[in-house]
Amino acid sequence: MTAGLLVETLKTEKRLDPDGYRSLLECRDPESVAYLHGTAREAAARRFGHGIYIRGLIEISNICRNDCLYCGIRKGNGNIRRYLMTPEEILGRCSAGYRAGFRTFVLQGGELPDEADSLIEEVCRLIRLGFPDCAITLSLGERKEEAYRHFFKAGATRYLLRHETHDPDHYSRLHPPEMSLRNRLRCLGVLKDIGYQTGTGIMVGSPYQTMANITDDILYISSLKPEMIGLGPFIPHKDTTFAGFSPLPDRRLELTLKLISIFRLIFPDALIPATTALATIAEDGCEQGILSGANVVMPNLSPPEVRDSYSLYDNKACSGSESAEGLGELEARLERIGYHIDFSRGDYQSTSSGSVQS
Repeated sequence: MTAGLLVETLKTEKRLDPDGYRSLLECRDPESVAYLHGTAREAAARRFGHGIYIRGLIEISNICRNDCLYCGIRKGNGNIRRYLMTPEEILGRCSAGYRAGFRTFVLQGGELPDEADSLIEEVCRLIRLGFPDCAITLSLGERKEEAYRHFFKAGATRYLLRHETHDPDHYSRLHPPEMSLRNRLRCLGVLKDIGYQTGTGIMVGSPYQTMANITDDILYISSLKPEMIGLGPFIPHKDTTFAGFSPLPDRRLELTLKLISIFRLIFPDALIPATTALATIAEDGCEQGILSGANVVMPNLSPPEVRDSYSLYDNKACSGSESAEGLGELEARLERIGYHIDFSRGDYQSTSSGSVQS
């Protein structure tokens, strides 16, 4: 089957067999790749128009109990200044974001000890009380089921937890022995069961990743049916095991954009961001992501003085159009490609079922 027929099949049937996905990922014909992106872009425009949702990203802490081999805030890195924002500081950033027009706040951080669950719950409650018309998204790693339920009851309704890879062997080569893919997948199942809008995704081009791994990830995400899908190119950090890693050939940008398009065609209603990592690896990465089917951007709303300390990878883009202060620049860049900022909450709404989750 030609690439064009594969795209048409994916558009109408929302699925391909593993060989079909692999063929699209490996396709190097410029016209066929442009057709994939164009078809995904049209699908996004039919569903969302030309508005791009914004999320205010607040990096509440770089303290982490894990020692993931690829991550700059891993607990074994002694070269960064650790911080934990207070509830008052977090609410202050929400206030600043609200005045700027944000109606979704994403609280992201390292995986804090279980003792911090009560703090997270209280912050969710305070944000819900102070900004009742705003959505609260959490991206705080693996927690106990009870904690997830408490956060949900306190007002959080979205949770981002990328599985990173669905292959146990690949997972073990990226994480310390005490972490398991089984528990990561269990957490995602729990989040779905509780009723969160759930997000997952992968690092594209991570060490030891194969095309078979990526194909398996597509199949897993298709079965999970997440409301949000985060796809970003792997970028190494100087203080990690993979500091000098450079995939050869480097297809991270190409594959990330293809995956955005593939998932847009599988899930026309999904919330798919043009990630910060995408904007870091390419100057026009945000625009390329949107033109491939992405419909969300997440400007950095963290206090400027801690942004450098939240260094998941080297040279992270967190200024200009990637910052909350740069919404004007972001709007101008979007306008140049025919888009605009949508300041609404951007709740997930399935056109197939008619259900709305907030």
